[in-house]
Amino acid sequence: MKVAIIGQGYVGLTISAFAGEFFEVVGLDNNQKIVNQLNLGISHIEGVEGSTLQKWIREGRYRATTKGIDIADTDLVVIAVPTPLTKERQPDLAFIDSACRTIGENVTKPVLVINESTSFPGTLRNYIKPAIEKYSKNPIEHLYAISPERVDPGRGDYNQKNTPRLYAGLTPDASEITRSFYSKFCDELVEVSSPEVAEAAKLFENTFRQVNIALVNEFAQIAHSLGISVYETLDAANTKPYGFMKFTPSAGVGGHCIPVDPTYLAAVAEEHGAPATFIRRANEVNLEMSKYVVDRVQADNGGSLQGKSVLVVGVAYKPNVADVRETAAELVIEHLRQRGAVVSWHDDVVGSWHGEKSSPLSGADIALVVTKHNGVKEGDILASAPYVFDTTGKVAGAKGL
Repeated sequence: MKVAIIGQGYVGLTISAFAGEFFEVVGLDNNQKIVNQLNLGISHIEGVEGSTLQKWIREGRYRATTKGIDIADTDLVVIAVPTPLTKERQPDLAFIDSACRTIGENVTKPVLVINESTSFPGTLRNYIKPAIEKYSKNPIEHLYAISPERVDPGRGDYNQKNTPRLYAGLTPDASEITRSFYSKFCDELVEVSSPEVAEAAKLFENTFRQVNIALVNEFAQIAHSLGISVYETLDAANTKPYGFMKFTPSAGVGGHCIPVDPTYLAAVAEEHGAPATFIRRANEVNLEMSKYVVDRVQADNGGSLQGKSVLVVGVAYKPNVADVRETAAELVIEHLRQRGAVVSWHDDVVGSWHGEKSSPLSGADIALVVTKHNGVKEGDILASAPYVFDTTGKVAGAKGL
């Protein structure tokens, strides 16, 4: 079977690496530089080894391309493209629409189209299927299914093989072929009654995390006002063996899921006349956390940051990955610069970002830790500035939430 995977980012390349053991995989991406690197067996994604790609390339099981025509004779297509937010923080399906156009204009025979990209319930049935039919040169009866991605970059304990995978087809045949495809490299498959259930489940998984992170971020502010340690309090609550799940405060949420997915759920809820006030408020709390952090730093430094050099430590959205999508560091830096601070950042895992390079971990008036990678020593952080504020709870001796 020849499988086309549209999108070769965190989701698409990860699937490609696993599927390459069993299928001929064509990875389609619009970034020529990334495609060139992939065809040399160079991975740009944590968790996907270059040696794996090189093996599949040698055996004729993987190649990357920017050309839609290269998926013309495929048997199965997986959509694994970003579903971000617009500048107005509304759902943006432009990448999905582009994938649908690529399929419609190039695939020449009936195939199974599986969407892994996260989106609101009804996307497969009411958006992807009609879009592909609209772009197709000739009427083709494709099959359609959904299997939402569950990729957590940098995680070592769960991967494509041992993470349970939800799926549902628009028809029984679509469901059957979807199960056959993923069963080659996934241990546990869970079929649900409709694509809408699978789409909603993915959104709710990350809305659950968004809401609980917002709760603990708000509690961090309460604990500070009471003069008690938020971390000690959370550890104490966590001694209860039931009815509690520990979340920790931060400068905000980042990544491709938690800051985005709840907005997709809220948008579709409001379209159908259902309230999403709790979800919207959780999102606001987490977005406002960056301002609260900068307020705290400013208050501790004479009430003004004008002209002070501030080194932001860690700009990735989570430890030990280079992913900066929706990172809380971006809002933190924005607030700092609005108040006249001279901002630089240190993150050797990321290296370069927004046209800037990682700065040395030294020589600042203020160090503000947003993300702590394992390779960064606490002592080096504490020595980098006379005042250090830590939003992670991992730097003993620093000021913090």
